[in-house]
Amino acid sequence: MDDTRHKIIIVDDSMANLTMGRNMLKTFYEVYPAPSAAKLFEILENILPDLILLDIEMPEINGYETIKKLKGDKRFEDIPVIFLTAKNDEDSELEGFDLGAVDYISKPFSGSLLLKRIANQLLIVKQRNDLLTAQTALMDHAENLETKVRIKTKEVLDLQSSVLTIVSDLVEFRDNITGGHVGRTQLYFKALVEELSRKAIYKEEISTWDMDFVLPSTQLHDVGKIAISDLILNKPGKLTGDEFEIMKTHVIAGVDAIEKIINVTQEHAFLKHALYIAGTHHEKWDGTGYPMKLKGKSIPLEGRLMAITDVYDALTSERPYKKPFNHEDACKIIIENAGTHFDPVLVEIFRGVSDQFDRIAQGTGK
Repeated sequence: MDDTRHKIIIVDDSMANLTMGRNMLKTFYEVYPAPSAAKLFEILENILPDLILLDIEMPEINGYETIKKLKGDKRFEDIPVIFLTAKNDEDSELEGFDLGAVDYISKPFSGSLLLKRIANQLLIVKQRNDLLTAQTALMDHAENLETKVRIKTKEVLDLQSSVLTIVSDLVEFRDNITGGHVGRTQLYFKALVEELSRKAIYKEEISTWDMDFVLPSTQLHDVGKIAISDLILNKPGKLTGDEFEIMKTHVIAGVDAIEKIINVTQEHAFLKHALYIAGTHHEKWDGTGYPMKLKGKSIPLEGRLMAITDVYDALTSERPYKKPFNHEDACKIIIENAGTHFDPVLVEIFRGVSDQFDRIAQGTGK
């Protein structure tokens, strides 16, 4: 038996029709005669055919009842069924099509017509299966591609995060009086952004942010301090006026460093936020900050957020020239400077998460 040949079951209570049908088809197909619906289902327990030729007028179980049973069984519902009938009325054909038949062949049937109708239906099945196979392959390819993109994206993000962390660690290593500042300010920044999102404030701006880029970018807010002399950066006392002017140049130095990186890489989306943060976190809401004296909402939101986190951490941290402020006093200073140093809307957001700031400062929360 050639297993590559299509299998066809022909169901008819007439032995003459079964014999004639088998003789017409056996050259091209594996043919299984069934004299009744009961015999059909017996055969189906062992053989899954590619097509069924089904007589309508049969005793006990007719063709209509048989096709209902076939279509109600998940194992057999997709097998195409062609009705064999001596009827020639439109209502009977419509009923058969409604029940799931794919075609009608009138008896007595012509051998050439029977073969052509069967070939057409088997071709339709093949095309459908080919399409399903192609769709499955396409979906698998898309899933594999998505997985590869996801892995590649994670690799890029991990690399970016590592670079940012290394650079920020280098800055913090040189500025040894501000230990932990970079890590804490990133957590403060995150707390503010999450509260903004929760309250849907500045939602148009935040909706365009990719937090996988924004949060790591806060680590570069003081990257320009690399360009500041150790004598000033680590001076164990308060800076003179001239020394403070030099310290202020770390903002421009930071912007220059980030712009140089942007100019030599195509993957610089993550640096856009770093540029805004490094360049504007010392600007003030009333326009008296530095280096550009930006005012109000002309200061990028990233810079306005960083201003609060940077000042809070400076206030609550010990310096050679001052003792740390407690949390309550630091909050009071920030609140009093709403509308002058800080965006008043963001100060209200700060008030809502100030307890979280306190826990971060104490090293007991994130």
